Amino acid sequence: MAVFTEEEQQRIRTAIENAEKHTSGQIRVCIEKTCSEDVLDRAAKYFHQLDMHKTKLRNGVLIYVATVDRKFAIIGDAGINKVVPANFWDDTKEKMLENFKYGNLVDGIVTGLEISGGHLQKFFPHLADSNNELSDDVAFMDGE
Repeated sequence: MAVFTEEEQQRIRTAIENAEKHTSGQIRVCIEKTCSEDVLDRAAKYFHQLDMHKTKLRNGVLIYVATVDRKFAIIGDAGINKVVPANFWDDTKEKMLENFKYGNLVDGIVTGLEISGGHLQKFFPHLADSNNELSDDVAFMDGE
């Protein structure tokens, strides 16, 4: 699936690495073309498929984007949901949407990663024994 060029994928990987520098949280980006179900259900499905629920502190975050259907979601694991307010991801989604409206998909994702990293840092600061538990590569899905 050639949604992004190699340079764009590297830009997203770098944004993930930068976002994770100051937090023990783990962030992934999942992309597919179409989403045939509720976007949150679809994001939750991939969250588990990518083993994001297996992080030590249960502090994984998934940014899911269906490019053709123009749907996206941000979901956090149980450890995050226990400590953050209900509207925790709203500002992140709004800033991403501002970019998406103008066709700036990569900019929107990078913006979401930057804001997510800042949010996670407050609740899950980087620990001395923090390691990168999940891949920083963009996960491209074919859908089912």
